[in-house]
Amino acid sequence: MMVISKTPYRLSLFGGGTDYPAWFHTNPSKIISAAMQQYCYITVRDVPPFFDYNTIVTYSEIEKVNSLNDIKHPSARECLRYMGVQEGVSVVYEGDLPARTGIGSSSSFTVGLLNALHAYKNTNITKFDLASEAIYVEQQILKENVGVQDQIMASYGGIRLIDVGPNDRWRAAKMYLSSNYMKEFESHIMLGFSGVSRYAEEQSKVQVNNIKEGKSEMELRAMVAMADDAIDSIGREDDMYVLGNLLNLGWSIKRKLADGISKDWIDEIYQQSLDCGSLGGKLMGAGGGGFFMFLVPPKQQEEFRKKMSSIKVWVPFKFDTHGSQIIHESN
Repeated sequence: MMVISKTPYRLSLFGGGTDYPAWFHTNPSKIISAAMQQYCYITVRDVPPFFDYNTIVTYSEIEKVNSLNDIKHPSARECLRYMGVQEGVSVVYEGDLPARTGIGSSSSFTVGLLNALHAYKNTNITKFDLASEAIYVEQQILKENVGVQDQIMASYGGIRLIDVGPNDRWRAAKMYLSSNYMKEFESHIMLGFSGVSRYAEEQSKVQVNNIKEGKSEMELRAMVAMADDAIDSIGREDDMYVLGNLLNLGWSIKRKLADGISKDWIDEIYQQSLDCGSLGGKLMGAGGGGFFMFLVPPKQQEEFRKKMSSIKVWVPFKFDTHGSQIIHESN
């Protein structure tokens, strides 16, 4: 048996940072997020009974073990355990983009592996349940300081309005944009890699602690209000300059959520982007490094790339509309 899943990474647009349970359990919030046509691929297949191991997990390392307890990759270990797959499988991960860069790669891995394991066990699962299971594995089993938008976007795809709270309640609604407006929005988005990877868990833990201690309440309430403004703006199909201004506002708020989200070199890159013609943008993910997103008029993008020499790699951007899919299944 062999199964391959294809799962998108996410681009958080507005309201990010308000999707931590420590906040939305008592402060219902909205997040606008999107999935991109850059993917992680998970292959799950049988391991023939000829080797001195019965389970293999391949990512940046290769782990060959005889017990789930010996698997070092936390999500792979706990997803296999959660799904009751104790032995006899090979799990292989490949990704279009590097991990630890603010694109929700760890949650895309969890969603993609759970989806593949359900297909491997010949069980159907809805997108809602797939996201819910990934959230459960990461938050309850692994005890990670993660929000909920990454798992939801990896499962659903598209451009979504995510309502969260109170308590554990969440709902992912499709945002209806005309095809012309979606193409215009898509054509303005540029993704640039800073060349710096970081562990999101460290930044996320600081942000969660600040929420619990009430240190970031003013900023988070401002982000909730800004998400409402963005919903109205997108609904009116406002000019990209308006969305750029909202992104600028969101970044100015986000960088105050915790020490370390932004650094001098990050601020310099962001200011340079504005000087070179960006309408707005943000550093993706929990901060500290990774990918930048800039909103730049298409006619200016070639010149923008030339001027932004601090960006190491540019990644073509398009919206994904399918979410996690099974793209191969064979006996």
